[in-house]
Amino acid sequence: MRLTLAFSVYFAVSALAVPVALQKRASLGDPDILQFALTLEHLENAFYKQALSTWSVDEFVQANFTEDFYSQLKYIAHDEEGHVLFLESGLKAAGASPVAACSYNFPMTGPKEFVALAATIEGVGVSAYLGAAPYVSSKAYLTAAASILATEALHQSAARGASGAVPMANPFATPMGVNAVYSIASQFISSCPSSNTALPVKAYPGLTVTQGMPVAANTSVTFSVDGELPQSPIFVTFVSGLNVLPVEGSIADGMLSAEVPGKVSGQSYAFVTSDNSGNLTDSSILFGPAILEVTASSPTFDLSVV
Repeated sequence: MRLTLAFSVYFAVSALAVPVALQKRASLGDPDILQFALTLEHLENAFYKQALSTWSVDEFVQANFTEDFYSQLKYIAHDEEGHVLFLESGLKAAGASPVAACSYNFPMTGPKEFVALAATIEGVGVSAYLGAAPYVSSKAYLTAAASILATEALHQSAARGASGAVPMANPFATPMGVNAVYSIASQFISSCPSSNTALPVKAYPGLTVTQGMPVAANTSVTFSVDGELPQSPIFVTFVSGLNVLPVEGSIADGMLSAEVPGKVSGQSYAFVTSDNSGNLTDSSILFGPAILEVTASSPTFDLSVV
């Protein structure tokens, strides 16, 4: 199969599998998508440089990481800086003024917290590029985005492996829409230059998992929300890989709980929604997304020769 045909089939299938909420808003064009990607790359660039300028290789080794992994982190920092420069150059060539880096607040007190957060942030980056890719008009931009996505997935794999999580916990990556991604990224942003172009995105009211990670599929997980929960019925919609799985939630003592579906695995996301249609739209999302790490079940596969 030619590569062009393979990409066409892949993105056609993805567009059918991805819920409405993950689709591009009508006002979001290619320049907006590039500016949003640059906003995320600025965040990742600052994140790695802060960690590497704060903790030495000896401190990483004392935290039970290897010198080889510390070396990998330097390559990742190099990659993130390269992504920033590449996107800035592309936007300038298109006649746009690239957004500048913001001020950030990363909740990490040592190498272990940093690596765990790196796995999460890289996973969000993968979800962002994958969610936007089918809706990029320019084939050149699409190829560039896919190239960056592949590298971000390598970063996520390295961080997940170093932190003790299974890198390939889900057969599929999870696409996420710009509003969902911005809802997560904005938690790390303290302020941005007033000269930055305003992007057509908004953050949803917050949703937080109130118990430790990882959690197991087919068990109950509890959440708190930034606001007041509506009256029942209320639903929690889990997004994991290409699965969008709504379940009915229950409210007790101001806390929301729901059972994690069996098909949820690895880094996944949860939204509080007003219905169980599985169509995640701005109007149906009440809170979220919360990030969950769900323990992967034992792998099964057919070793028979066809």
